[in-house]
Amino acid sequence: MSFEIEVENIKCGGCAASIVKGLQALEGVTSASVDVERGCVAVEGDVALRPLAAARLQQLGYPEVGSVEGLASAKARAKSFVSCAVGKFSDSSSD
Repeated sequence: MSFEIEVENIKCGGCAASIVKGLQALEGVTSASVDVERGCVAVEGDVALRPLAAARLQQLGYPEVGSVEGLASAKARAKSFVSCAVGKFSDSSSD
């Protein structure tokens, strides 16, 4: 099974790398992918994991579109900036 979550603050491949790594660390998530242009995260796993996945995304600085956190996302933008930088660094260190 799979589900999608639209999130705020995705800017680049570094953001996407951080999101994928963060979601794949959750037990029960078999894979995750990110459409940067659409701001959409696709998760392979039981649909019951959706709230947990949304919470992890929020922790990383990518709150769900329309959520209270998404609407007040200044703090989330700062978190996503750090997550983005970490993702870029992680991507380049695996080359």
